[in-house]
Amino acid sequence: MENSNSIASEKIISDLLPQRFGKWGKIWTGFLIAICLVGLFAYYRQLRYGLVVTSMRDYASWGIYISNFVFFVAISLVGSLITAVFRLAGVKWRTPLTRIAEIIAVAAIIFASIIIIVDMGSPERFYFLILYGRVQSPIIWDVIVITTYFFISILLLYYPLLPDIKILLRFKENTGKRLYKFYGFIGSFWKGTPEQFKLSEKAINILCITIVPVAFSIHTVTSWLFATTYRPGWDSTNFGAYFIAGAFLVGAGAVVVAMYVFRKAYHLEKYITENHFEKMGRILVLLALVYLYFNVNEFLTPAFKMKKSEAAYLTGLFSGDFAVAFWFAIFVGMILPIVILIFKKGRRPLPVFIIGIMVVVGAWFKRYLIVTPTLLHPFLPMHDVPASYHHYFPSWEEWAITSGSLAGVCLVITILTRIFPVIPIQETIDQQHETVK
Repeated sequence: MENSNSIASEKIISDLLPQRFGKWGKIWTGFLIAICLVGLFAYYRQLRYGLVVTSMRDYASWGIYISNFVFFVAISLVGSLITAVFRLAGVKWRTPLTRIAEIIAVAAIIFASIIIIVDMGSPERFYFLILYGRVQSPIIWDVIVITTYFFISILLLYYPLLPDIKILLRFKENTGKRLYKFYGFIGSFWKGTPEQFKLSEKAINILCITIVPVAFSIHTVTSWLFATTYRPGWDSTNFGAYFIAGAFLVGAGAVVVAMYVFRKAYHLEKYITENHFEKMGRILVLLALVYLYFNVNEFLTPAFKMKKSEAAYLTGLFSGDFAVAFWFAIFVGMILPIVILIFKKGRRPLPVFIIGIMVVVGAWFKRYLIVTPTLLHPFLPMHDVPASYHHYFPSWEEWAITSGSLAGVCLVITILTRIFPVIPIQETIDQQHETVK
């Protein structure tokens, strides 16, 4: 029995060791780098000429940057969902998904921080925000919770990696000299003693307990940035729960997409099985139903009362300039996934992957619709302003920077999955041994 366990362990290690980039991996990485470079050039233009290169003006003072910020913050919630909530609940099948979720969370929160600095215009304003921040302002609350969430996410990625780093140090020929030195730098102290495992388990549990309220706080505080601003569509006490429900949905959708991609690219069918897609499909149905409920709740009451101040805003969403994007986000991002996923055939890997893409794309448009229509319909009507102030469509610099940030998230995920195992090796071995016993 011990011999069979040993063979199984070596097979798991060989299957899950990080793989070098092949032809398509290099093309993908080069493509992402090219988009990031275009985004950097656009940001250079913004730094040189100012925010005038964007289409943001006095009324639409928040644009696609803030939409992207809210989108990244939402995706980052997946780390607390898969790693913390499932771990604390004792969900065993989560093991192949935890590392993927943690990497996505770290990549998303990094670029959420970057894009908010881009939105400020001059980067030194962030320094002044820290230096002269006022505790009465929800903005400083957002900075505090995002920073806290970032460090907890890093630690939640790092601690479970330590047993795997010990394994990686045994396979220098697979990793290369540079990565071998890097592994030694971040994990050579790990000897795998029972005391270290006990201490690490305790630390991970503390982080899992801590990250849940912090994750809820980051989305609630982000929603307060909108709700405390007196504008049609934002004047809502529903926004905190509304943001959290949407974040859980898009985070789960992002994990489903990554699951499928890594399963195909790294041939992990034995580890990320159809059963994982079945279960994640069920979770997506639940989360989509909850988020759909909050959307109905968010729009039904003001639409029923139809106050004059909110009439133009709601008309713009339901049948006006933003109607196509609005109904796309509702049907493609919520209703269609529910309809498809309630059937067993819809919860197979390929359909779930397609639905995951639909959820993520729909969620991005939803964040855009949270920001722009409201700003273009203030309580006080626009008078004596240029015609361009009545409309907002991002400039090419804004699109380039936004695309660069999205590519940056994918690039960070790509690099981290090249450096570290996509699936936890030691935890998979331990579960395999428990199954054999």
